[in-house]
This record gives sequence, structure tokens and C-alpha cells, in this order.
Amino acid sequence: MKKHNFSAGPSILSEYTIRNSAAAVLDFEGTGLSILEVSHRGKEFVAVCDEARSKIKELLDVPSGYEVIFLGGGASLQFCMVPFNFLNQKASYLDTGTWASNAIKEARLFGEVAVVGSSKDANYTFIPKGYAIPDDSEYFHFTSNNTIYGTQMRYDPDVNVRLICDMSSDIFSRPVDVSKYDVIYAGAQKNLAPAGVTLVIVREAALGRVSRAIPTMLDYKTHIKKESMFNTPPVFPIYAALQTLKWYQSLGGLKEIEQKNLEKAAILYDEIDRNKLFRGTVAAEDRSIMNVCFVMTDEYKELEAEFSAYASAAGMVGIKGHRSVGGFRASLYNAMPKSSVEALVESMKTFERQH
Repeated sequence: MKKHNFSAGPSILSEYTIRNSAAAVLDFEGTGLSILEVSHRGKEFVAVCDEARSKIKELLDVPSGYEVIFLGGGASLQFCMVPFNFLNQKASYLDTGTWASNAIKEARLFGEVAVVGSSKDANYTFIPKGYAIPDDSEYFHFTSNNTIYGTQMRYDPDVNVRLICDMSSDIFSRPVDVSKYDVIYAGAQKNLAPAGVTLVIVREAALGRVSRAIPTMLDYKTHIKKESMFNTPPVFPIYAALQTLKWYQSLGGLKEIEQKNLEKAAILYDEIDRNKLFRGTVAAEDRSIMNVCFVMTDEYKELEAEFSAYASAAGMVGIKGHRSVGGFRASLYNAMPKSSVEALVESMKTFERQH
């Protein structure tokens, strides 16, 4: 039976990425060695790292003056590195979910944090609007997509201060105006590679503005200067990332990918809205095209466990909602084929007919 991988992360990867990465595990670039055992300073892997950074710049149309680096520690380390490098006195944050809240917690260790908007009291079911960012903020930080609650900001905000974004779960899902940002960071395990590497895009001119001493490993300048090789980088995830980036280019780039994502999400949301057994959980205008969250309607709440078992038997993997929310979550990352979304919808329709 075909499995349809809706896991939120680590998540589905393209067949192209898996096939090529698997081949490199056996023989990397004709070296007779596995990618798992080669030196990160060998010319073959240095070329991989350079090509991956170059393709990121091409796909996202990164302007001059920015550097792309690969780091460890996940996005959670960036919650600390961002304020370490950019927060002297005050920054503004938007609270839209668990990861945004975690970023706020870390930033408060370094200075004043103005939470300019929050949907926490409404269980993060919408993106706050109409908020004002204090002029004395050194930057504004937001999380573009909220995997747990299923909301998304599919636009680049116009703000009067420096802009920083955690794009961990929707990077490469749409074109981005990188020139609006000082930092974009993303854990790779949603739309890029296996877990273990973090992508950071940073405007070099924005660095060096804090008065504190920054530990060597937490200073972006360190990793820019050493081209992601200050310490041993996560070699295999970077290689897999390169395969994904090549695949994205073969699809025609981010505009084409965004259209495919919008189509997939519309198929599932239309069924959620139509089907008497299910309902969405967030404001319609803020629905994520990456993570679709839904629950059984109150009338059919007792069928939740039964549908979960039914969908699993039909090959649906990873649709259980986050433990803090419950219900269901179908993650529709770039590598998710439309046929898998259609298979989930068909299982929802069949289950409805049976009840």
C-alpha cells in the first residue's frame, strides 16, 4: 500500500532528493567513499556547500550584501543568536504560536521585548493585525508559518524597523523579497533537507551593532568568514539540501512551487469546508498552505479516534494533530504530491458516507 506522508517535520522529501542522497551514501561523487564519512574540507564537499549556497541565492533572488550560511542547532538556537547579534535595548515580536513564543522568551534574556500583537488568548487561531511597532525597536521578529496551529503570513511585512523572520516551515514555498529582511532563518527539516542543518540568510551590513561581546560560535560573522566551515557542518543534510534545491529549479522556481502549493491546499480546505464531519480551526484568511489543521465537528467528535484509525489504514501517515492541540494536521510541504492530498480527501469523503 502506498504511504502518504503528511508528517509535520521531519517531513516528506522529494524522490529526487532521497534517491540521489541514498546513492551518495554508497559512493559520493565517485570518490569510493560514503558522504557519511568524507571530510567536510575535502574539495568535493566544499563544492557541494558552495553550490548549495549559490542555488539558495538564485531561487530566493538574494541581493548582493547578503550571505548564506549553514549552522547547527535548529531554529531554536536562532531564537538566541538573533538577539545576541541584534538586540541592544529593545525589539518587537509578534506572538503567533509556540515557536514565536519561544523566540520571545529567549529575546527577553538580552533586552526589552515589546510583544506588539498576540493571538494566544484565542489559542493562536488567527494572525494579529493592525499592530504598531515602536520606532525605538531595533528589529521586528515574526514567524511566517505556525506548524502547530496552522496559520501563515504569506507576505513580507512593510515595517519601519529592521525585519527578521523564522521561515522554518514555509521557506521556498513562495517568492520572498529578501531585501526587506536583515535575517531569514529556517530549520531544514520541512522544505529542504533531513533534520540537522539550519539555513541562515543575513545582511552583512546589519552586523556589528551590539555592544556586548558575542561568543565565537554564536557570532554570525564567524560563520560568514569561514563559509559555514568554522566547525564541522552537518555534511549529509547539506548534501541532501543541494538535491532539493536542484529539484526546485527543475520545477521552474518558487512561483511555480507556490501555485502548486495553493492548489493542493485548496483541494483539502474545500473538502474540510464541505464535509459535515470536519471543520477548520483557524481564521479563513490566515489559513496555512503548509500545515492544514482541522477537527471533527462537535456533532461527530466521538468519531475522531475512528477516523484516525481509518485514515491510517488507508495509508495516511502523520495526520494526528500536535499533542497540544489535538484533532488532525496534514502538512503539505513542497514535496507533497497532489495525488496524496486527493487520497486524503477521498478517505474523508468515504468516511463521511459511512457515517
